[in-house]
Amino acid sequence: MEHTEFNNDLIEFLNASPTPWHAVSTMKSRLDDAGFQQLDEREEWALEQGRGFYAIRNGSSIIALRTGKNDVVTSGIRMVGAHTDSPCLKVKPNPEIRRKGFFQLGVEVYGGVLLNPWFDRDLSLAGRVTVLDEDGKVRDTLVDFRKPVAIIPSLAIHLDREANSNRSVNAQTDLPPVVMQLPETDTTSFADLLREQLISESGLKIRKVLGYELSFYDAQGASFVGLRQEFLASARLDNLLSCYIGLQSLLNTSGDEAALLVCNDHEEVGSMSAEGAQGPFLGAVLERWCGAGKGRAIARSMMISADNAHGVHPNFMDKHDENHGPILNQGPVIKVNHNQRYATNSRSAALYRHISDELGLPHQTFVVRSDMGCGSTIGPLTAGNLGVTTLDIGVPQFAMHSIREMIGSQDGYTLYQVLKEFMQREEVF
Repeated sequence: MEHTEFNNDLIEFLNASPTPWHAVSTMKSRLDDAGFQQLDEREEWALEQGRGFYAIRNGSSIIALRTGKNDVVTSGIRMVGAHTDSPCLKVKPNPEIRRKGFFQLGVEVYGGVLLNPWFDRDLSLAGRVTVLDEDGKVRDTLVDFRKPVAIIPSLAIHLDREANSNRSVNAQTDLPPVVMQLPETDTTSFADLLREQLISESGLKIRKVLGYELSFYDAQGASFVGLRQEFLASARLDNLLSCYIGLQSLLNTSGDEAALLVCNDHEEVGSMSAEGAQGPFLGAVLERWCGAGKGRAIARSMMISADNAHGVHPNFMDKHDENHGPILNQGPVIKVNHNQRYATNSRSAALYRHISDELGLPHQTFVVRSDMGCGSTIGPLTAGNLGVTTLDIGVPQFAMHSIREMIGSQDGYTLYQVLKEFMQREEVF
């Protein structure tokens, strides 16, 4: 896979994955095409060597693995981790708001959303819906309106003269998107509208909508930006970019060594869930794979937690330590925090640098300013749960947690090349 092919396929992946459920569905399709076999957690597993398998939990988290040609206990596992969720606006269970003939939907803020960029955007809606079908069976299905169906209009500056200096966003009152206009006497419910969309989209014969987990998203697709296309802009780069890179690395590695990709949901809200990185999903899969030798396998393994890093913004350069400010298109970023907000240590960082140097590829290092707080990701959670040597790394980006983020067009491919080599490395530790 070459640089241009990689980025074009990345754009296709991002556009097909507006929610964690859609992202997992997209990854499932690609794994199926590559001959991987789906595992059911309710059944017995037979993990033959030299094969590819995957397991899905809640429809929003996925673990894919190659068993390799050698005994996993004595060879260890080359693991890559990412997360499927992104900060967004989720539809409330009873969302209908009717004001002056406008039909709006109440939303709940999910994760650390940068709210102001959500105004005046063409918004679509997607997610998972649980329905009662005509046979009386409860089933899950995905929905994606695909076109702009809503907008959150800004208040005109004429009505708020201090808008550019003193406007804050009230998540309860300022964010409900406008979906349509209806007569005052119209009693249409959101469930009615959702049912119509599901029937139109999938042809399902539905008696009733029983529940849903739906998110608004930017209807503008991913695209190249810059006079020389130096950048790529999209929603959900944090962290579908890493999911894509990890997936491509696993699919294109030699398959000789034991390798695993885990993409967890709920990282943006702390990861404490059945399918989150603080939950039991990865540990349960490893126990069924490694059996009583799990501890020995972990001691020979390494996890690379891939989650994007803050690139130096040219308008806000003072927000970075002057010696640790990552530049877009100058390589992936090794993330270091000695207070364990990142799990990187000198040993895990050294292995990444060694592989990257062998391939002649660039890399950078990030340390947050000493007078600022540091974010975190699934790296420390996974390291703490499993006891596995872990590296936190990521592609540098701008506008993290905005509705539209930006990366350099070279860095994703660079990280892919290193992770692919890592996954087929004969010895890790």
